[in-house]
Amino acid sequence: MDVANKHYELNNGLEIPKVGFGTWRSKNGDEAYQAVLEALRVGYRHIDTAAIYGNEESVGRAIKDSGIPREELFITTKLWNDSHSYDKAKVALATSLEKLGLDYLDLYLIHWPNPLEYRDSWQEANAQTWKAMEEAVEAGLVRSIGVSNFMVRHLEELAKTAVITPAVNQIRLAPGVFQEEVVLYCRDKNIILEAWSPLGQGEIFKNETMMNLAEKYGKTVAQVALAWSWYDGFLPLPKSVTPSRIMENLDFGDIELTYQDALAIRAIDGVTKESNPDTVDF
Repeated sequence: MDVANKHYELNNGLEIPKVGFGTWRSKNGDEAYQAVLEALRVGYRHIDTAAIYGNEESVGRAIKDSGIPREELFITTKLWNDSHSYDKAKVALATSLEKLGLDYLDLYLIHWPNPLEYRDSWQEANAQTWKAMEEAVEAGLVRSIGVSNFMVRHLEELAKTAVITPAVNQIRLAPGVFQEEVVLYCRDKNIILEAWSPLGQGEIFKNETMMNLAEKYGKTVAQVALAWSWYDGFLPLPKSVTPSRIMENLDFGDIELTYQDALAIRAIDGVTKESNPDTVDF
């Protein structure tokens, strides 16, 4: 199965590729550039970056040098915690577009719901930021808007003033990390759940359950983890800078997990859990 050409439909009627290429911790310069260029070469059409990753220039250069028509790509970036206001959000978007060398984004996300700088007024800060992002949609600078690391309480607060419902919520989802409350809420609201770090923080590669399932299905642990993301309707964003693994992470579409195996993957222990966005120190 060509997983790179499968799509979910967003709640605004647009399509989003069902797997994306993550660039978190890919260093700006040759590392990020070569990784994204290789990802595009082997078939990825959905690239995810963020202002705080510091690699938007390299991502943009790889997009340009790939020679792939812009309309065939789906590009996401995120607004960082220092820009949660109406005016700052507009500047942040313009800066990201310039660094990426793009005229528009396919998806723009608020990266965190409750930054330390705005902890006493995060509701109003998010409302004003969202207003600027909605105007960016109207202006044709962004096709879809969404959020990242938002819990139900943050989504409900945003909904009080939002005209556009978030198309996506990008959160920590991986084997052993299933945030049930927000997953069920987003499913009910038709908000696509993107899984950042869908391969976890490294622990799953030594996990006995995951290793046994990899052997059972004749696949790698990473491929089984990505198949689990699809099983639960998530959109995984695997990251690698190694060409063989970049390719490998597209070869999971033929895995048909059983219900019992999917539950076992959800329940594995010994993995790093999600952070509480209301208490992070940034």
